[in-house]
Amino acid sequence: MSSKLDQLRKMSTVVADTGDFSQIATYKPQDCTTNPTLILKAAQMPAHAPLVEEALKWGRSQKAEIDKITDRLSVNFGVELSKRVPGRVSTEVDADLSFDTAATIAKARELIADYEGRGISRARILIKIAATWEGAQAARVLQAEGIDCNLTLIFSMAQAVACADAGAFLISPFVGRILDWHVKNTGQTYTQETDPGVISVKAIFHHFKVHGIKTIVMAASFRNVAEIEELAGCDRLTIAPQLLATLAEHDGVLLPQLIAEKASKPTPPPIREADFRWRMNENQMATEKLAEGIRFFARDLKSLREMVAQRL
Repeated sequence: MSSKLDQLRKMSTVVADTGDFSQIATYKPQDCTTNPTLILKAAQMPAHAPLVEEALKWGRSQKAEIDKITDRLSVNFGVELSKRVPGRVSTEVDADLSFDTAATIAKARELIADYEGRGISRARILIKIAATWEGAQAARVLQAEGIDCNLTLIFSMAQAVACADAGAFLISPFVGRILDWHVKNTGQTYTQETDPGVISVKAIFHHFKVHGIKTIVMAASFRNVAEIEELAGCDRLTIAPQLLATLAEHDGVLLPQLIAEKASKPTPPPIREADFRWRMNENQMATEKLAEGIRFFARDLKSLREMVAQRL
């Protein structure tokens, strides 16, 4: 019998959540996602030293600011990853711009311009943006320009709907971080079937399919293989290398749990900003986890910038 990873590939597009080239070679995903945390980790690996040195050399020659050199480094990784996967590479906009629509748009355009200047089509890149209201509105503008977006850090239906309303190419609803919050705040033990992160993604997937919403649902942030198995059939799944390894090592029957339903309901009216903010206000988990996620990515982006500054 084929491995669970091979079976999963027949149900969902498998995406690697890593910036490590060796892991890409091992698991051969369709797409790859990165974030400041993953780039920071990958940049410290000896095998990736040439990418860091190139960014530093470029920065010195251009007398560039630290944030521009860091952008250069992120795109360096993205270019190399695009050579190793047949599909898309997600590159994240600075987390500290998550509440600034205009700055997010400007940064996304700069990143795409850098990619295209190196011969990488925008059709190969997803610009990754935090799913704040401001992020969704930035995606609306970028999508109209043919810049496809991955709206990340999604913890609620309100976020998912706002991003779909904006025409986002893809959303990344998180699973494990939702589970973390509920375990911490309720003290309960959850099974594969009652995992609140899994339930959240299933609800979003169902809502999108029955309303004929085209935005791709890519579940992210898994804590265990059971969560992945319970979401087999989701449009895409972005999975960390250690969980890809577990799936590759085990066989046994893996059945689809999510099946795209035929659109049967009219698309609901767009969510208004006031409604979005109220629904987020009423959802303590989503509000806390979104804020925490932005802080953590901003922290690691700061560490990446500090590493670049020290190396200069």
